[in-house]
Amino acid sequence: MPEGSIAARLKRMDRIALQAVAALFVMLIGTPVIAQQPQRIVAVGDLHGDFKAWQDIARGAGLINAKGHWSGGKTILVQLGDVTDRAPDSLKIIRSLQQLQRESARAGGKTFVVLGNHEAMNLLGDNRYTTPGEYAAFVDGQSATRRDRIYDANRAQLEAFYRTQDPKTTPEQIRAAWMAQHPLGWVEHKLAWNPTGELGQWATRNPAILKIGDTLFAHGGISAEYARQPIDAVNKRVAAAMTAADDSPASVLTDPLGPLWYRGLVASDPDAQAERAKAVPPAPALTADQELDAVLAAYGAKRLVVAHTPNLKGILIAGNGRLARIDTGNSRYYGGVLSWLEINGGQMTPHMVARSP
Repeated sequence: MPEGSIAARLKRMDRIALQAVAALFVMLIGTPVIAQQPQRIVAVGDLHGDFKAWQDIARGAGLINAKGHWSGGKTILVQLGDVTDRAPDSLKIIRSLQQLQRESARAGGKTFVVLGNHEAMNLLGDNRYTTPGEYAAFVDGQSATRRDRIYDANRAQLEAFYRTQDPKTTPEQIRAAWMAQHPLGWVEHKLAWNPTGELGQWATRNPAILKIGDTLFAHGGISAEYARQPIDAVNKRVAAAMTAADDSPASVLTDPLGPLWYRGLVASDPDAQAERAKAVPPAPALTADQELDAVLAAYGAKRLVVAHTPNLKGILIAGNGRLARIDTGNSRYYGGVLSWLEINGGQMTPHMVARSP
């Protein structure tokens, strides 16, 4: 059986296992928009599970004190998603950001987390990049019992599935294989990231596109196709897809032209080009500069800040100050430089900070 088919069937089996404990949840979000340009914005790119990197950046930017509490006053923090995967401390970063969302508001500031493609992947059950440490962060005294109950409730279906690959597989071998593929903490991680779960709901509330004054923020980028829709409409479409856990080929959560994945403003993007080739009639070809002009004009903005596509040497300001790329591989997984972008009075200033031991 092709590997892709096996993976797809395993994913379906995981969903069957969770049906006993999940229910439907429906929520659409409004678009957070700050009309006037604030005094100071700090934007931070992909963190991918590296809590120490996040703490170094936040302290360097004057956002938190030695105990991890908000010290940024009226600063607006924008974290551009991809908090999860690749390193073990995703949950610690999320808890820190959630805390700062509360504390910054009390101090007259704001903390926004823009939805990244990896948060959407976790909600959709695509855990190719989820690390053992991320599952382990959810383990409690009942984890083994919960996992056993999930297996026992679905044993007949699981045994039937595994025997399609090897009819001679024994029940003991099947159980051992499934347990190895689903470590302790997997059940709790899945429940938390389900659309009805705490982290699933939190991620669903985070915008895919954010506008503050005359600055746009998106994790991947904004294509000319999506710029034809109001920001509020795009965010509601993304939230609806998150609520439905829509991973179909037509979903905004998987669309190469969508704000979670689009790279066409910063690099060659074969997936986006292939998607555009399907359009009838075909859209007129635009250079990256022309497309950026179209996006900014559509939303009445002067600049766009994106992450998602790493440059390990530092933040790049392009397009005569109209585009900032701020994914610098902050996580030790990538080994890039630690960075944050300051926007003050419309002026963008990249910063770097030393990595602690």
